[in-house]
Amino acid sequence: MLSDKDILYINDIVYKAGQEILKIYQTSFDVEIKSDKSPLTIADKNSHRIIKLGLEKRFPDIPILSEEGRDIPYSERAMWESFWLIDPLDGTKEFIKKNDEFTINIALIRKGAPIFGSVYAPCMKELFWAAKGMGAW
Repeated sequence: MLSDKDILYINDIVYKAGQEILKIYQTSFDVEIKSDKSPLTIADKNSHRIIKLGLEKRFPDIPILSEEGRDIPYSERAMWESFWLIDPLDGTKEFIKKNDEFTINIALIRKGAPIFGSVYAPCMKELFWAAKGMGAW
């Protein structure tokens, strides 16, 4: 189970990723197209980097599955008891449209079920999080 300090740490990571995304949001930026035809920006990449480095620093033994990370075969992922599931910029199309409707998402999955989740909407300055046995805020 996560401690109160762990939860504060994770929520700080999503906040930092959100601040980096907002810096880019105010500029002109390039849009790449991934192999699945979805868009990718430097904001996606930078947010991924911030989250990945932050989680690896505090939780080095918990693997990370990220939309912007390396492709990890299911045969490897199936062996994981716990893992971080992250979407470093959920709503890249909305980010590109500059309509303020995007979030940063981090979840801790244990034995196939979420036990923690943090969602930050940087344009709205709203953070939502929940932990199993603790409730939601």
